[in-house]
Amino acid sequence: MNIDLPLPWNELLGLVAALLTTLSFLPQALLTLRTRDVSGISLTMYSAFTLGVGLWLVYGLTLGAWPVIIANALTLALAASILGMKLWFGRQPARVPAAG
Repeated sequence: MNIDLPLPWNELLGLVAALLTTLSFLPQALLTLRTRDVSGISLTMYSAFTLGVGLWLVYGLTLGAWPVIIANALTLALAASILGMKLWFGRQPARVPAAG
């Protein structure tokens, strides 16, 4: 029995991997936006990661590899938004709970 997939198995595997790794940043971005709590986010890690994703995007552009381009463009947008929130919200003074 031979099942014809719409994509070759290796492209389907890459698509699923790209989808999962890209979407994994969405909950962090939404949580950070909602709570404005950036205390648990490493500036060094997100800076290096965002730069790395940007380089993967350039790499995909040089190859003309659309799955790499799309996945890394979306991941870059999410990672850069988290990094931006870390920089923006991290500058604000910490809220001190009212005594009482």
